[in-house]
Amino acid sequence: MRKKQAKKRPLLPDPKFNDKLVTRFVNMMMWSGKKSVAFKIFYDAIDIVGSKKSDDEKTALDIWKDALSNVMPHVEVRSRRVGGATFQIPSPIRSDRKISIAMKWLINFSRKRNEKSMAQKLAAEIIAASKEEGSAVKKKVDTHKMAEANKAFSHFRF
Repeated sequence: MRKKQAKKRPLLPDPKFNDKLVTRFVNMMMWSGKKSVAFKIFYDAIDIVGSKKSDDEKTALDIWKDALSNVMPHVEVRSRRVGGATFQIPSPIRSDRKISIAMKWLINFSRKRNEKSMAQKLAAEIIAASKEEGSAVKKKVDTHKMAEANKAFSHFRF
């Protein structure tokens, strides 16, 4: 690389839950720099999750964290050309990338849902992911299956 690697900027914790992970999620969900809108959507979604939850020992934020951990992949496949052929090579994922991928999938699949508002879409996807169902969890399972199927090519790892 010609340039040095960019410094990680410190994230401020969010105002309501005092959690840096929430801020990171809201930053990923934000469009056109509208952070206050993204925070409102997230907090509304957490309120919806809190009103729909069945067990009393977990808070809505814990349900969101469970959903995030259920969506987190442990391996991914990367394309690599060897000779004339392209192989899908499974490789383990760094912990910060696991979280980023899980957040991306949760946000993208909640945007594709059919509820009225984004807060309702996000809440429905969080509830589904915490029960280990829904599109984001299916994406994780498909990724793991792909890695398992291409396990024979793992010696090409770079």
